[in-house]
Amino acid sequence: MANITLFSQIISKLDRSKFNKIVSKKETDKHNKGFNSWNHLVSMLFCQFAKSQSVRDISNGLRSASGNLNHLGINKAPSKSSISYQNKNRSHELFRDYYFELLQSLGQHPRFKQVKFRIKSKIFLLDSTTISLCLSLFDWAKYKRAKGAVKMHTLLDFDGNLPAYINITNGKTTDNKGAYEILLLKGSVIVADRFYNDFSLLNIWDSNEVFFVIRHKENLQFTTVKENELPENRHHHIIKDEIIELKKAPSKLKAPNKLRRVSVWNDENGQVIELITNQFHWSPNTIGELYKSRWQVEIFFRDIKQLLHIKSFIGTSENAVMIQIWTALITILILKALKAQSKFDWYLSNLVAFIRLNLFVKIDLQKWLDKPFEEHIEPPPDYIQGVLF
Repeated sequence: MANITLFSQIISKLDRSKFNKIVSKKETDKHNKGFNSWNHLVSMLFCQFAKSQSVRDISNGLRSASGNLNHLGINKAPSKSSISYQNKNRSHELFRDYYFELLQSLGQHPRFKQVKFRIKSKIFLLDSTTISLCLSLFDWAKYKRAKGAVKMHTLLDFDGNLPAYINITNGKTTDNKGAYEILLLKGSVIVADRFYNDFSLLNIWDSNEVFFVIRHKENLQFTTVKENELPENRHHHIIKDEIIELKKAPSKLKAPNKLRRVSVWNDENGQVIELITNQFHWSPNTIGELYKSRWQVEIFFRDIKQLLHIKSFIGTSENAVMIQIWTALITILILKALKAQSKFDWYLSNLVAFIRLNLFVKIDLQKWLDKPFEEHIEPPPDYIQGVLF
């Protein structure tokens, strides 16, 4: 039986030295009022793992584990006012930068690598999700006249299905506008839905030698330059593979001179999906399967909304909302790393639920991950009967 709690063992997997470097660089511990950056991180991770509904829940939850707090690297449970104050005033950039630091370590597990495609290009899935907010409480989150929201523009790495880039904007920002700030990796491929069918954006990607597979809009006007021969006796869902030129793009918007258009029949939805790409050498089936893999980003959004705590917020300031979102991303990174290193075939939803129920149970983390349904009891010590006289 372990001497420290499950939550303490999970926290011990975080690289504190890298966190301290970010703290020193951003000077986030100035005027910390006894509640430093590490205490803040642990408190917000507890909020995510325990799905705490308020700062009171965080404070009381950590206070209930008072004898085990030193294993978390904190001296005492924070007060409600300390959590609220620092959520409002400590920069969310600290947690954003730490997520990407952890991604370089925890996010490189060998089991994250997917070998579905025989292409050398790094694959990224692009989409956004809207997180609704009450406009009367979150007046900075402009969206609609009587509704507030923030939008999370996400570039998901196909290997591991973890965000490689995130841009959080107000709800009014359209999908394609939120994608302009994405850092591009030469030779990579970006897969996206029709909302990113922006010729100016596609031209930027093309000029930076980034491949794209995008579902095009129904009103796309083009002429066929060449129709490629379809493969025989296989991939019958491929309807058309052709090289096209756009008839007329808006004068202010540049677009690649030639594009490839692939039409694929989707059995699940009973419809034809029409795709455009600037990759002319891959098979049409690879193009279709790449677009099909885009569903992974929808699964990621579902998981982070259903399993973690980002549909309601414990603070109303913009900074507090950002902190809660970034700590949710850190949490799902930790969860996927734990899932990857486990011998047991966990569903992510089950793993979250089981950890939530056993946060302060003292049990060996790795043994529990590998064999969660076995009773882990250490044998009693061998006592030697002493001689009284």
